Amino acid sequence: MAKKRVLLLYISVNSGHQKAALAIEKALRLLDPETEILSVNSFNYTNPLVEKVINRTYLGVIKNRPEVWEYLYDNPKVFRSLGRLRDLIHKFNSGKLKTLLDEFKPDVIACTQAFPCGMIADYKTSFKLDVPLIGVLTDCYPHAYWFFDSVDYYIVNSETATKRMEEHGIPAAKIKVYGIPIDPKFAEKVDVEGVRKKLGLDPALPTVLIMGGNQGLGPLAEFVNELNKVSCPLQLIVVAGSNKRLFDWLEKRKRSLRFKTVVYGYTTEVYELMSVSSLIVTKPGGLTISEALSKDLPIIILNPIPGQEAKNTEYLVNEDAAVKADNAADAALLTEMLLGNKPKLEHMRVNAKRIAKPGSSADIARLILECSNS
Repeated sequence: MAKKRVLLLYISVNSGHQKAALAIEKALRLLDPETEILSVNSFNYTNPLVEKVINRTYLGVIKNRPEVWEYLYDNPKVFRSLGRLRDLIHKFNSGKLKTLLDEFKPDVIACTQAFPCGMIADYKTSFKLDVPLIGVLTDCYPHAYWFFDSVDYYIVNSETATKRMEEHGIPAAKIKVYGIPIDPKFAEKVDVEGVRKKLGLDPALPTVLIMGGNQGLGPLAEFVNELNKVSCPLQLIVVAGSNKRLFDWLEKRKRSLRFKTVVYGYTTEVYELMSVSSLIVTKPGGLTISEALSKDLPIIILNPIPGQEAKNTEYLVNEDAAVKADNAADAALLTEMLLGNKPKLEHMRVNAKRIAKPGSSADIARLILECSNS
């Protein structure tokens, strides 16, 4: 029996889209070790120079002119005006796509970002490609660049997202509410006492986890300083990601803080850190919030990026699994309020558990394997 071949497409190294693809790949290998998997950074594969420019521009806009991104994100006028350019890019990339598809011969294709999904969807239509295509959303709100007739299945995180898809003409039969794919280890039990002992945490004190995405974005240093002013007892874990300046500052600052502080740079142990935490203060990236929900963590949202993160925030607040802080001082006050209000904290924890999808990547992997048999 021939091995099944699965092509996973994402954009940008160290992005949430890549992490989602890696989570799916890991789940596939657990379910069927014989499956042949090719995971491709589609931006880099088709337009390596353009990828660098777009990534640099995006980060610059997010940091310096977030209102510009807010205007551009899911704007119908912008979407319509870019239609012809999008068609030209897809046509330009069709040669490279043909080479990739002819050489690998996938039985199924799954995309964790709208750009490669759109390329494959248009290629399927133009060249009569008969391969199942799955679009895997990594945020809570589907934007206009996701909608294509030739996508066989869409993976979303909630009925709210399903309704949005249906409003744009996507049949309900094509939509699966499996959740945003996260590493399968988030569904596993953790030795909480062992992790606390390893980190030197006091089991009698609440633990606040602070994260700012892979790049440690947001006013995290300011928040730590504001948190040092509150009166409630606590202990702190801060993940600085690739932000070396923040990491170095935290290492020096923690000596003068009134509470124990554990500092990480980039780490693969987030599933352990979340397991020993009482709540998380974070930017609402799709994977981070899905990981937090899988650990039943109440969320304080700090400094969401306009667009996708603002929509993620709206979803979580509406579900009463999160509260939004307008600034670092506000986040510190909310932290003190929640830690001092156990019924409210427990209510948020129950809601987090209700909307969590800890088995998301396994469910997606099973769908991929089913499609590869068709």
